[in-house]
Amino acid sequence: MTALELIEIRRDGGEHTEAQLHWLARVAATGEIPDYQLAAWLMAAYLNPLNADETAWLTLGMAHSGLLVDLSGIAKPWVDKHSTGGVGDKTSLVVLPMIAACGMTMIKMSGRGLGITGGTVDKLESVPGFRMDLTPQEMRAQAKAIRIAISGQTPDLAPADKVMYALRDAIGAVASMPLIVSSILSKKLAGGAEIVSLDVKCGSGGFMPDFKSAKALADLLMETAARCKLKTTVAITDMSQPLGHTVGNAIEVREAIETLKGKPGRFRELCIALVAHTFEACGRSPDDARPILDNGHALSKAKEWFQAQGADLRVFDDFSLLKLAPTTLDATATSEGWIKQI
Repeated sequence: MTALELIEIRRDGGEHTEAQLHWLARVAATGEIPDYQLAAWLMAAYLNPLNADETAWLTLGMAHSGLLVDLSGIAKPWVDKHSTGGVGDKTSLVVLPMIAACGMTMIKMSGRGLGITGGTVDKLESVPGFRMDLTPQEMRAQAKAIRIAISGQTPDLAPADKVMYALRDAIGAVASMPLIVSSILSKKLAGGAEIVSLDVKCGSGGFMPDFKSAKALADLLMETAARCKLKTTVAITDMSQPLGHTVGNAIEVREAIETLKGKPGRFRELCIALVAHTFEACGRSPDDARPILDNGHALSKAKEWFQAQGADLRVFDDFSLLKLAPTTLDATATSEGWIKQI
């Protein structure tokens, strides 16, 4: 088969076979087809979306386009977490250490910002020394030692997704539900997870602007995960305004640390709800979520996690060490009144 054949099939509203989509993932990862042809196929797939079978086949092909993290011999359950992203969404920085502090193995592969949303990789790179380039072997070793590891996409893990992810952002094909689903779940499969907690954002600050579209994405995630034999739990959460009090890489890290230290608010309550949701899927009492944050165990695990990945632990007490944006601007009201919406 050739890339041109697949482009024509998708362009004309045809259907792909499992073999075709596995081939496409493989050659995308190896660079055997040029970016312009892969971009053409992605745009055709945006205009003529993949069906449920095709979405699952592409997901599996992307997951197997590189190495798979082997977690055998490490304490179960093997948990991963993903948010579809939104303005000010920093939940991973709090949720991951909360889950790991309870003895579950939390291993996650994260991406950079996509469209209007910030990426966990970008946020953690604002912490001096924090490594986001762990190899699969390093991820396994760290997860075995402290029950938590995170990395950006490396050339070894789901490389087809890394290529397609960047091209979708460049050509305006981000908001395709089947492509979003394949991107999310391929990374989870490559990371070795057995249970995945998914947070689908709904509102103007995320990709799904209304409940109907968010529900459709949640349903497709559940259906595709089931076809890939991956257990998932999905929550649909509000993204109609910025999450928490900060938007920006370094200051979101600061707010996450403040939350781990006890700062109250809507962001803290969301983290507790998501962890409770995950505990329930793992057969653990959801009532255990709040105490793990209140008693400081999650904060201790976060420090252990940051140290294991090379971070300067002084950032937990000295936020000036975080790499702030070079420019700050004041937004001043032009008239008196009340803030209705952000």
